Amino acid sequence: MQTQSALFDEIAKMMTEAAGAADGVRREAETVVRSQLQRLIADMDFVAREEFEAVRDMARIAREENDVLKARIESLEQKLSGAS
Repeated sequence: MQTQSALFDEIAKMMTEAAGAADGVRREAETVVRSQLQRLIADMDFVAREEFEAVRDMARIAREENDVLKARIESLEQKLSGAS
C-alpha cells in the first residue's frame, strides 16, 4: 500500500510540474503575441481617437460654412437675375 501512495504522490508531483510548465508556456506565448500585435499596430499608422474627432469636427464646421455660403450665393444670384 505504501508503494501505491508513493506512486500517486510522484504522479501528482509530475502533473503539478507539467501544469506549471504549461502555464509558463502560455504566458510566454501571450507576451510574444502581444508584442507582435503592438508592432503590427504601430506599423499600420492608425489615427488616435482625439485626432480623428478633431478632424471630424473640422469637417462638420466646414460643411456648415459651405451651406451658409451656398445659400448666400443662391440669394445673390436671385437678386442679380431679378435685377436684370
